[in-house]
Amino acid sequence: MRLHDLIRRWAVSYTEHGKYSPVGVWFHWIMAGLVLFQLGSGWMMLRYPVGASKLATYELHSELGLTILFLAILRFGWRLFVPDPVNDADAPGWQSTAAHITQYLFYGLFALLPLSGWAMWSAIQPVQPLRLAGLVAIPPMPFHTLSPAWQYQVLDWAESLHVLGVIGLALLVPLHVIAALKHHFWDRDDTVRGILPEIRDDETAPDHTQYTPRVG
Repeated sequence: MRLHDLIRRWAVSYTEHGKYSPVGVWFHWIMAGLVLFQLGSGWMMLRYPVGASKLATYELHSELGLTILFLAILRFGWRLFVPDPVNDADAPGWQSTAAHITQYLFYGLFALLPLSGWAMWSAIQPVQPLRLAGLVAIPPMPFHTLSPAWQYQVLDWAESLHVLGVIGLALLVPLHVIAALKHHFWDRDDTVRGILPEIRDDETAPDHTQYTPRVG
């Protein structure tokens, strides 16, 4: 049996029980943590005085944004490889439609925000390469050949798109959290449990297989 078949079989052993695979779970929570950090650091960055500290924070913010974009691409690829589990949130109705629209909006913002931030960084001359996850050098967009007037125009357009994206993300995150809390505490369904990191259950509990899928 090929390696990718073994990986898929391992992941499906979780999804067929209504849980995301550990890979999907960690994608979710690592990206959630990075998004919250980005919202906070972006808000703080606006209040820093112009200087080396603000530029260093801006650079970190931009590099983490590119990291989020990279993780989103990997997460989307993983989702194509191993479809998400079907749980109570997928029942036909407006809530399922809203959940899917929210997911598409998140993916759109995970592209719009890093790319517009990268464009803003690249339009400020002289520009230095950014590093993906602090490791891999990413060259700036080729705006250095443009006239200063056009560079300023690109910066203005990118900044406008970035602000719109931040507003969208700042609205979407709390709505997503509220929906998750509703599913867990009001509807009492399995939606939130499916995305929580796995904790080994008490083997003596009669329903332990709900949380710890068994392979084979």
